[in-house]
Formats: sequence, C-alpha cells, structure tokens
Amino acid sequence: MRYILFILIFTIFSGCARRSRPDGGPKDDDKPIMVKAKPDFGSTHFNADEIKIYFDEYIKLKDLNKQLIISPPLKYPPIVTPQGTPSKFITLKILDTLRENTTYTFNFGYSVIDNTEGNILENFKYVISTGDYIDSLKVTGTIKDAFNREQNENVILMLYPVEGEFNDSIVFKEKPTYVGALLDSINFEISNIKDGKYALIALDDKSKNYKYNPKEDKIGFYPNLISAPTDTTYNLVLFKEILPFKIPRKPKEIKKGHILFPYEGKPDSLRISVYPEDQELSSFITFEPKKDSLHYWFKNYKKDSISFIVSKNSYVDTLKVRLKSEEIDTLKIASGIAKGFNLRDTLNIISNTPVFKIDTSKIVLLNKDSLRQKFIVYQDRNKQKLYIDFKKEYDYKYHLDLFPGAVTDFFGLKNDTLKINFSTKRPSNYSSVFLTLKNLKRYPVIVQLITKDGKIEASQYAESAKEVKFENINPSNYLVRVIYDDNKNKRWDTGSFLKRIQPEEVYYFKLLIEARANWEVVETLEL
Repeated sequence: MRYILFILIFTIFSGCARRSRPDGGPKDDDKPIMVKAKPDFGSTHFNADEIKIYFDEYIKLKDLNKQLIISPPLKYPPIVTPQGTPSKFITLKILDTLRENTTYTFNFGYSVIDNTEGNILENFKYVISTGDYIDSLKVTGTIKDAFNREQNENVILMLYPVEGEFNDSIVFKEKPTYVGALLDSINFEISNIKDGKYALIALDDKSKNYKYNPKEDKIGFYPNLISAPTDTTYNLVLFKEILPFKIPRKPKEIKKGHILFPYEGKPDSLRISVYPEDQELSSFITFEPKKDSLHYWFKNYKKDSISFIVSKNSYVDTLKVRLKSEEIDTLKIASGIAKGFNLRDTLNIISNTPVFKIDTSKIVLLNKDSLRQKFIVYQDRNKQKLYIDFKKEYDYKYHLDLFPGAVTDFFGLKNDTLKINFSTKRPSNYSSVFLTLKNLKRYPVIVQLITKDGKIEASQYAESAKEVKFENINPSNYLVRVIYDDNKNKRWDTGSFLKRIQPEEVYYFKLLIEARANWEVVETLEL
C-alpha cells in the first residue's frame, strides 16, 4: 500500500513539474547601453589616470586590439580591463601624459558586445577634453581599395595639421594628430577635431603604429589640403605602392650556373654585370614577378666565386656569391595544359631552364585522324614557355609529340620525348558574353570578366566605345571589371604617395553575369 501511494505522489509531482517548465522567453536583441562613466562622458579639464565606463548589462570585449582607436594616438596604449571575462564595466588605465587643451576620443569600434546574445554596440565612443571645451568638428568621406573589390575593414583615417606646406615625410616618422575609423565597409568619420587645415591620409596599418611602412601597408591620400569646418565628403582610394628597387638579401646559388636574386620594386632597366668583366662568360636573366625574384643563368665560368655589380638608375650594389655546386640543372619539359583544354587557350610547354634552340622538325601535332596540323612556335620573355599555336576545332582530339632534340636549353642540353594527348570541348560546353558599356568616363579601358574570388577568365582592350565580346567562356558567374588605362600600357598601375600619383581607376559593375553552357548573354551595363 505504501509503495502504491509513493508511485501516485511521484507521478503527480512529475506532471506538475513538466507543466510549469519555462519556455526561455523572447530573444534579447537589445544592444548594451552605457549608463555612466567616471569621469563623465564629455568631461573637460580631464586629469585622471583611470577611466571607468559602466553598462546596463554584462558585456565582453572582442578584438579590442584591432578595434580600439584613440585620437590623438597615445605613445603608450592604456591598459584595458577586463578582457576575456564578462563585466558590467570597462576600466582604462592611462599610462601616457595627455596633451594640454586637447579633445581625446576613445573609439571602441565594434568591440563592445553583450555577453549573452552577442549584440554589438557599434562605434561606441568615449570623449573627454584636457581643456575648457570639447572640439566638435568632423571630417567624413568614403574609402575603397584601389584594385580589389573588397578591402580590409581595419583601415584608419589620419589627419595631420598643416601650417604652410605639408611635408610628406611626416607620415613615415610621426603619428597623426587625429585618427578616425570606418563606420561601415565604405564610410569613415574623424570626429572631435579643431578648426584648421589638414592633410588627409588613409592607412591599412599592419603594425598598428600609426606610421606608414610601404613594405607592408597600403596608403590612400587626398591630393589637396582640406579645411575644417567643411561640408565636403572626401573620397579616397587605398593602394599598395611599388617599393624602390633594391636587392634585400644576398643572392644564393641554386645549381651550377644558376643563381637566385631576390629583389624589391620593379626590375625594369636592371643591369647585372660580372666584376671583373669576363669575356668568356655567357649569361641570361629570367624573372618571377609573383615571387619578386630573378634567376641569373651563366656558363663558361671557372672560378670558385663570382662578384656582381647590380644597378638600376641611381641604385648600385656589389654582391659576391661563393660557387660550390658541381651539377647543372637537368632539362625538364612538361605540358602546360590544364584539364579540359579551352578553345581560347594556347597549347604550351613549360621548361625548367631557358630554351635557346627549337627544332620544329622534331615537333609533330596530329589530329584525331592522324593528320599533321600546321602550327607556329613562339616563346615568352623568359624562354621557359613554348607556345604552339594552331587552328583549333570544336570537339576534336589532338596528339602532340616532342621528340628528342626538339628543344635545346641554355646549357646545351636536349629534351627527352614528351607525348601529350588533349581534346577540345563541344560548342555546347561554352558560353558567350556580349557587353555594351555605357557612360564610361574615357578610353582606353581594359574590360575583364572575373570570378567572385578575383580570377580573370577573359580580358579585352577597348580604345573606343564598342561591343565587347567574350566567346568560348567557361560557364560560371562573373563580375565585370573596368580599368581606365590612362597611360595606355595595357595594364593596371598603382599609385605613388611621394610622387602624388593616384592609382589608375577601377570600377566593378554590381550585376553578376550568369554565363550558362550553350547560351549567349547580351547585356548593357551603365555606369
């Protein structure tokens, strides 16, 4: 009887517990709110060494090192606590001596979030002044990357006060007087500044020291001095400069007759000579621009070390390399064709050493019916890529033979047999895109179809208004990029801060082109 009574009571209470279980309530979408600060927000005659900012709920700090921007910058950053643990307040321990009669802005960006739902208190600022009043002027504008569609969101905006002419070198040596941040991915604001004339600079500041390091930072600048107060919105573009030419590290021997030179900057007009001059030595230079290195190939040299004089314009350097290797590079050739040979591609062969002689009688190109195909052979600047151009047909199989001795490299070595089978696709495997571009500012332009990750699928050069045709395109989704080629060298050129040259203008159309197989896309795009 007692056992039955116990079961009955347990069942009743268990049922009551299930019926009264809470559902959790509505989701909290409210951002944290600052309820007070010590000293007060907007205080004047500030002379404390500690700031406390209180919120209406528990908050945590996220990416504070990237987000917190203090204007004017401090020599010694404050100690901010707590980090990593939820709290209802933030403490800033000031370690620096603040300037007299100066308004300071502590911009926390997007670092303050509530502890439970992660709601962000966007662009939260704390402002005080060491003088009689708070400076209230501001400068606003937009910024974008000069070439890329996306940009780093941790860009800082800087103002340098100017009396007389602006000395450009200050951005390399000194911190700015005022610093601002992006409000979103495009718009910026520098607030709480005094009236006056300023140089406006943008910086993708990798080392976060508020100084321009061309080796790692991108920079943007407004070409003229600006004045505050102002209603003007300033538009800036951020670019990576080409460094002045130099050899940053000692060259190294790769194999006998093969030395690798690292470099910075542009290697055009570069001269490398052996010292003392050796009449028997024969040499050739190849470049790897993406790796900022060049290869110096040489033969008929018998000493155990070699000295170079490297010169370009005013740059001159003397370098010495010990020669230890006994073996030269073995000639290796391989197909440069990716899977799925595109009708727009050119058949090519890649060599690991420069090729100096081609015997076309030992190159045979056959179609699927074993009929010989006519072709022409040409090389790239480095002589390490052979292009075999011929009339290609849709949906065709081909076979290429390079018999021994077809190519001879710089050292006199000849190739082994290379056999390549490849085929073209059917017309239905391709797409075509026909574009009419309206309201372009000027010509010539470079028009490109690019993938979402920035890979170039096709490119056309247009010197006047006309339909731009992209035929035999791989089916995919593409963006259209237009480059204004102002210096007419058929490539995009970056800017120069010291020379006050802005990068060539780049524009991305917002429309995503859907190029489907066996389909023609006809679009009119308007700026």
